[in-house]
Amino acid sequence: MGVAIMRTLFAVLALALSLPTAAAETDQAAAVIAMQQPNAVLIDVRTPQEVAEGTIPGSRNIGYEDIAARIAEVAPDKNTPIVLYCRSGRRSGIAQDSLRELGYKQVINGGGYLDLKTALHKD
Repeated sequence: MGVAIMRTLFAVLALALSLPTAAAETDQAAAVIAMQQPNAVLIDVRTPQEVAEGTIPGSRNIGYEDIAARIAEVAPDKNTPIVLYCRSGRRSGIAQDSLRELGYKQVINGGGYLDLKTALHKD
């Protein structure tokens, strides 16, 4: 019985390690550092209605549901530092997962618009 339990635990662990990870936590500090790189791209994944209420200067709006299809327009190089943001960090996390699945290596979930805006403008 012990061997069967160990095999089951091993199988569960192996499966868990093979599943894609969920969207990473938001990281405004990493986003600020990434944005200091000259080739960094800032993408607002909110809706056009949300963007009309305010945006971070220099950001490009690509809805999170369109990110996979349109990312090559703004970042054809998969090593480009990309910072994503939305209203709360949930949609930017989904977009982050999509870009990582496409092979983008430096994708940061900057979180919510107001939090990231504040972090980017600290002295």
